[in-house]
Amino acid sequence: MPILEKEEYVEQAYFFHALAERITENMATQDVLAVVKQEILATAKLAMAIEFLSSELRLHGVFAPGMARLHHYFTPFQSYLIEEAENERGRFDFDLALLILEREAKFRAEGASVQGIFLFQYEVIAHNRLRYSRGLDAMQADPIFDASWQDFIKQFKTQIGLIELSDMIYIYSQHYRQVQQRQQKSCDDAPPPLFGEKEGKIALANRRRDPMLLFAALQRHLNYPQAPRPRRVTDATDKIPAMAKRIERLEMRLKLLEEEQKGGIDLERFYREAQSRAPRPVDE
Repeated sequence: MPILEKEEYVEQAYFFHALAERITENMATQDVLAVVKQEILATAKLAMAIEFLSSELRLHGVFAPGMARLHHYFTPFQSYLIEEAENERGRFDFDLALLILEREAKFRAEGASVQGIFLFQYEVIAHNRLRYSRGLDAMQADPIFDASWQDFIKQFKTQIGLIELSDMIYIYSQHYRQVQQRQQKSCDDAPPPLFGEKEGKIALANRRRDPMLLFAALQRHLNYPQAPRPRRVTDATDKIPAMAKRIERLEMRLKLLEEEQKGGIDLERFYREAQSRAPRPVDE
């Protein structure tokens, strides 16, 4: 999977923001996709991706399978977040997943560093209590990480709970090499420096402390984006939009099952509906 151009990430950020904003206004997801598709730049590949997602949504009632099939456009981590958000047994909200995707897309459009992407994605997993194994596998497959970073993430996955994140960052930083050299120690066995001098100093200063303090310090000093945190539910009415989305997906699945039992799903119906919603030429 190639790394996308800046305009694609700009349009992705707008797409995720518009999708989250209009879904909360009780607009049907299919209608939102049709409208946003017209607002996206025609030169961006995202327009074609939205059209494909719309078709997949009609068939499956969820986004994640369609995003996973578009692995040449959406990263595995993006697909993983939507999969967790659409998990009916999970507690990860769909609107929170869209906010995370919007913030990450903005960060990439601004020229995100590899270190910043790693820390942002890992903070998302930690803050929202997502599955570490699946999440780190998705991170490892991100095209922004080269072979050295993939080996680091693979090793980090096996050592979660045994070695602190601050220690891993420090050992894999340029600052660690500088300390070793000042102490006249050999760096032949030291791992490759994936983090810079500043990350190493901040990690060393936050050893044996709450990892959230480490994330906060990195964000203050290096302008890394903060991962959105789950919102506390203070009112029962806050649960209504999430419940409505689940009911909508269940209804769509039941309709597809009924059609399949009656003799098969009429796929041509979806194309006719899409053509009827398409904008007509001005001269008509």
